Amino acid sequence: MSDEKIGKIDAATFASFLLRRTGAADQSVIVPPTAGIDAGVIDLGDGRVLIVAEDPIFAIPNQPYDLFGWHTVHIGASDVAVMGVKPRYMTYSLLMPPGTSDQDFRTIVDAIDQAAKDLGIAIVGGHTGYYPGFAAPTIGGITVFAVAEKGEYITSAGARPGDDVLLTKGPAIETAALLSVLREQELRVKHPAWLVKSAQDLCWQMSVVADAALAREAGEVTAMHDATEGGVLGGLYEIAEASGTGMVIDEAQIIYPKEVRMVCEQFDLDPLASIAEGTLLLTADPSSSDAIVDHLTRSGIPVSVIGKVTDNPEERTVRRVDGTIEQLRIPEQDPFWPVFFESTC
Repeated sequence: MSDEKIGKIDAATFASFLLRRTGAADQSVIVPPTAGIDAGVIDLGDGRVLIVAEDPIFAIPNQPYDLFGWHTVHIGASDVAVMGVKPRYMTYSLLMPPGTSDQDFRTIVDAIDQAAKDLGIAIVGGHTGYYPGFAAPTIGGITVFAVAEKGEYITSAGARPGDDVLLTKGPAIETAALLSVLREQELRVKHPAWLVKSAQDLCWQMSVVADAALAREAGEVTAMHDATEGGVLGGLYEIAEASGTGMVIDEAQIIYPKEVRMVCEQFDLDPLASIAEGTLLLTADPSSSDAIVDHLTRSGIPVSVIGKVTDNPEERTVRRVDGTIEQLRIPEQDPFWPVFFESTC
């Protein structure tokens, strides 16, 4: 692979270029595009708001198309769910190579339909077609919407000094899931087949829709964020930056699935910096933390308290398991992408 940038645009370009090109000003946009906030919010003028999020999704080699369809809905819905509301509507564009079989097309659409039904989401539009230039079926964009009362939603800017910081499932869930599919044979040379298969099964955990809903049910959640590109380090930094707070994190308190350890060690990846769709980061009033942990754990979602929000924005650190102190940061390059694209070449 070359040294060219792979993945999401860098934070400096986002702030200095993209955020200055957001179309016409409109006072009804009360949460505009902002680093670290997962969805936009529009004031409908009647005490309600419209919440909107969008994502692209692309298929990976060896990934079943029913899983691709499931990811389409859950990855899109997760960005609305972390705003503390239930996803309600969606549109999607399915762009396929001209040689895509009718069976594959129907499998993808059936899976999207079923996943949307499971989450109670109505599909209200989109686009479907066959186009040269695509190597595999691609979701050019899934847009998910929700309507909520004006005071009902939260954002990742709501963290308060003194809040606990919690993390579900563990870091690098997406990293471990996808690389165990793409690099299965390499992993099986050193590791038992059952463990590799268990890592592949993490593909079905690449969603925080349930995590977010259960956390809000259980207690006073002040902020939530989906740890995607840049992983846990990037996601925690984005919460702190959006909230204007500090944050002190202890890696020793983070849940580490054995599948994540296996894959990250195999490919020399920092699990805290690697893409982590399926990992929910949240802050909560300390009086609610035990109830949140108990409620999610009883529902089969592992979660732990990993640190504190502080009042000093200059204090954003993580104590690694070896005792070293690092600054929370958005990695210049998510370490997952070079390994991922090396796997697909």
